[in-house]
Amino acid sequence: MSVQRTSWDTYFAFLKKQFPNWSEQQIYTECSKLNAPLDVAPHTTGAAVDLTLIDESGRWLDMGCEFNASPLETEDRTYTDALNISEEAKTNRKILTKAMTQAGFVNYPTEWWHWSYGDKYWALLSGAPHALY
Repeated sequence: MSVQRTSWDTYFAFLKKQFPNWSEQQIYTECSKLNAPLDVAPHTTGAAVDLTLIDESGRWLDMGCEFNASPLETEDRTYTDALNISEEAKTNRKILTKAMTQAGFVNYPTEWWHWSYGDKYWALLSGAPHALY
């Protein structure tokens, strides 16, 4: 939970400095695009995982932007369906998406690396009657 809090607090402070005229709610909303709010963090329940693809030597594959990057700093290349990434990155994201959806996971669309199973977001998108966590 301390990693989650640090990530939230750091990005919240960054946004507050970058956009001094934004309200607390605007900052909260934008911060929520990169970090799960502390009161609903699915990572801490085991319902969500952040991952990327690697090759056989352990080298990270091109996914279009850094893992855990900010949408603001990457011109929205963090979005799973981003169009402003290389063809190689698009192909790699399709591979990841196919594997994860076949396993029953759902993606948080502003983060290509964030997948969940069993949380309330998963229940909503999968049509499950309720969350498991």
